[in-house]
Amino acid sequence: MSLPHILVVDDSPSLRRMIGACLRAGGYGVSEAADGDEALALALDATFGMLVTDQVMPGTDGLTLIRKLRGRAAYAAVPMLMLSTEADSQVREQARVAGASGFLAKPFDPDQLMEAVNALLDPSKVG
Repeated sequence: MSLPHILVVDDSPSLRRMIGACLRAGGYGVSEAADGDEALALALDATFGMLVTDQVMPGTDGLTLIRKLRGRAAYAAVPMLMLSTEADSQVREQARVAGASGFLAKPFDPDQLMEAVNALLDPSKVG
């Protein structure tokens, strides 16, 4: 069985590359977008098995991106992981209300990222 293809959205090229490299090392297919507008355009052309998105980006931010994708039938049940340097309970609640399946505070290490992704995609594989 092949692993899901994941769309990574972050306005930081270095962080986007690091996230993509971690996911690829874990066997996932990865597409990358520099902001929410680019991610929406990609999501119209293909359905991804998961979304990993930054919260704060120019143009369409991560919260708006998740809300827009959740409004599409193809993305109603797709796991969506929100990343943010703002990690207080209010921000986490905003992410949850927008439709995020999970939340990961920046900075994070690759093991934390992979644990969060694996838990959202297959909770039975996480200890």
